[in-house]
Amino acid sequence: MVCLLALSVGVLSACESTSKEDSVHKTAHNTLSEAEIKDGWKLLFDGKTTKGWHVYNHGDTTSKWSVENGELWCNPKSQAGDFGDLVSDSTYQNFEMTYDWKIAKGGNGGVFINVQESPKNPTAYMTGLEMQLLDNENGEERHKINPTHWAGCLYDISGKAENSKPKPFGEWNHSRIVHRDGRVIFFLNGLKTADATITAPDWKTKVQKSNLRNFPDFAKAISGKIALQDHTDAVWFRNMKIREL
Repeated sequence: MVCLLALSVGVLSACESTSKEDSVHKTAHNTLSEAEIKDGWKLLFDGKTTKGWHVYNHGDTTSKWSVENGELWCNPKSQAGDFGDLVSDSTYQNFEMTYDWKIAKGGNGGVFINVQESPKNPTAYMTGLEMQLLDNENGEERHKINPTHWAGCLYDISGKAENSKPKPFGEWNHSRIVHRDGRVIFFLNGLKTADATITAPDWKTKVQKSNLRNFPDFAKAISGKIALQDHTDAVWFRNMKIREL
């Protein structure tokens, strides 16, 4: 009986140890599990450098973007470097992307897909579709009164406002973007916040009702680069991952 009890305790101890190890591995930021690697996931941010990224239209120059404590962040108060969106070196078409983000009080930012980098378009929002990042509670009034400007929505176009439930400023949110052949779906903290297809018959009508109608190259491509917006507000990213579909 004592031997059986000892064996049982040993098994439980081993299970608890394995559970703790799995927990640590799952929460290790900016890393990929064996399962993720097998499923084709790749890191967009290595947790140490801005390798794989550059400043929109300016290449590898000093900017307000830097890496601290395993977090990629835009520091608008930095005395060094220029303002500018941060853009991926690579181009993507059909993919799934996940990332964590947090923002300063009242902050505004965005993640763009299908960005077409070009001198004739000074910023990423002129061509790319934006998942809005916002401190809903303390944002500017112009954002508070427009549900398509709330966190997780397809900025100025559409979104499921009832599912825009970002964490309070300074706390981490989890976002997911799925893009396939012109259809884009956004998720914020597990809830779907936008679903639109830029090749659908009603897409042009939606754009014409927004301020984005002023940019002739907006949402014309079904592939492009990924961009992180420098909106002169502090915003942080980690665990940025992508896999092609």
